[in-house]
Amino acid sequence: MDLQQSDFDRILFFEHARKTAEATHAKNPPDADNLTRWAGALLEISQFQNVQESKNMIQDAISKLEEALLLNPKKHEALWCLGNAHTSHAFLTPDPEEAKGYFESAAHYFQQAAAEEPGNDIYQKSLEVAAKAPELHVEIHKHGFGQQVMGAADGPSTSSGAKAAKKKKSSDLKYDIFGWIILAVGIVAWAGFGKPNVPPPPPQ
Repeated sequence: MDLQQSDFDRILFFEHARKTAEATHAKNPPDADNLTRWAGALLEISQFQNVQESKNMIQDAISKLEEALLLNPKKHEALWCLGNAHTSHAFLTPDPEEAKGYFESAAHYFQQAAAEEPGNDIYQKSLEVAAKAPELHVEIHKHGFGQQVMGAADGPSTSSGAKAAKKKKSSDLKYDIFGWIILAVGIVAWAGFGKPNVPPPPPQ
């Protein structure tokens, strides 16, 4: 996979963020902010992996975000990241019915995030985009991304040249899909690193 310098820098940054969050979690597990940053880093890194590895990382991010929400159910950043994680998973799922469930979950979490922080334009925009996402999913998979996903999972093709071209096309398309989903996750994760590590408020 050919990575541009900016992509390589992003991978390094978010890999460092992931390791930092992991170390912080070992010292202080009940930290919703840290779990959200950890999940955001995983979502960022996932876009540079193959399809199966991406799904595994997204699933890992989802479990961390759900843990963060158990600690602080009103944490709008975690709700919004969870919406992005479900959207990402949906786009990597060729079956429209299965993907629909992920899109519905995403819309639910975007709605909750917007309800917790009504003035946030990103949350409102995510809600609007979520309504169009199933349509985009159908278009993407109709134009062969579904076969590319399956091909990447099935193993080698007969011609190594064709395989390389197909893999590059699949990677480029995957970056395009993830681009609009994940960019804002990075913004939230980046902003999160500027905040001091404050323990969550006591349960009421």
